[in-house]
Amino acid sequence: MNTNNFGFEELELWKKVRLFKNGIRKTTQPFPVEEKYRLVDQIVRSSRSINALISEGHGRFTYPDQIHYCIQARGSLSETINHLIDAFDEGYITDEQLQIHKEKAKEIERLLNGYLVFLRKKRDETK
Repeated sequence: MNTNNFGFEELELWKKVRLFKNGIRKTTQPFPVEEKYRLVDQIVRSSRSINALISEGHGRFTYPDQIHYCIQARGSLSETINHLIDAFDEGYITDEQLQIHKEKAKEIERLLNGYLVFLRKKRDETK
């Protein structure tokens, strides 16, 4: 374990979301300039918030708080996919690009749900 990292950086979930977020940003680079402060901003913000929420929850002291932030992160993941569907509908991304991001999002969703199961189990053990 790298002692220069915060604990959340060791989570496989956080690492996958980081890659997802960076891929999303690359996908939005060629969008039209008029979308910079509209759709691009929403996509980038929602994808960034997934990792932000996971790390914030990890830094919380109680399991209920950690669970709450992971549920919020799951919502941000869904929001990101919704924005990508909007981008597809507008013709800014291809169906192939959309499907690739959806596949990655499904993997993240599975990891996130597994992490939630783990946190809920830990919470229940402390009751």
